[in-house]
Amino acid sequence: MSKTAPLVLALLAAPALWLLSCHRQIPPPVTPAPVTEAPPAPSAPSCTLTAEPAMVEQGKSVTLSWTTQSATQIVLEPGLGPQQAQGSTSVTPGGSTTYSLHISGPGGQTTCSARVTVSVPEQPAASVREENLGPGPAGVQSELKDAFFDYDKSDIRPDAAEALTSDAKLLNAHPNIQFVIEGYCDQRGSEEYNLGLGQRRADAARAFLANLGVSPDRMSTISYGKDRLICTEATEDCYQKNRRVHLRVK
Repeated sequence: MSKTAPLVLALLAAPALWLLSCHRQIPPPVTPAPVTEAPPAPSAPSCTLTAEPAMVEQGKSVTLSWTTQSATQIVLEPGLGPQQAQGSTSVTPGGSTTYSLHISGPGGQTTCSARVTVSVPEQPAASVREENLGPGPAGVQSELKDAFFDYDKSDIRPDAAEALTSDAKLLNAHPNIQFVIEGYCDQRGSEEYNLGLGQRRADAARAFLANLGVSPDRMSTISYGKDRLICTEATEDCYQKNRRVHLRVK
């Protein structure tokens, strides 16, 4: 072997060693861990419920319509049961009724409502006498007068005092007759408030009649609030007809 052979071999091996050294200094690539996103929270259910028309005479029908979102269970009360996510149905309420749509889903539960006010037409005088007088003298019911009130008031105003004074004379002339004093309101305001206002009106009339000699034992009171309207138009004349106390012979 020549003297230059080792030198040549060393020169040939140097690049390989350098490349091997460089290769060992490069770190391996790092793969990032996958990011897992939390699923979005379920939406809260929502609904709408409408009644058209909202005020009807007794015996007339009303259309209930509804829509819902994010609901899996939908129940219409009273008595109408499970329903689809949206729809409508016709009902004929026997009296003023609040309809409620109860819905629930993964995001919770809620309720929406619609109120239907049913007015009861006044009976003809002859029918009232036949149905309500019982053993009392014929014609007493038809001669009793209603007492009317100002808006949001239960004070006995002059014309109401005149009507109740006439009623007291008639009732004192027939001491065996038992009767109910019914308090009514117009259709404005909440149901709860009007029930209280109607009761205050009935109580005021009862106290007035008692002061005129009518025995309290013959009288009872009840409030119908804004139920049993005799007029459903949105006019002051109509409102005034509904703000009244009515004496009904048992």
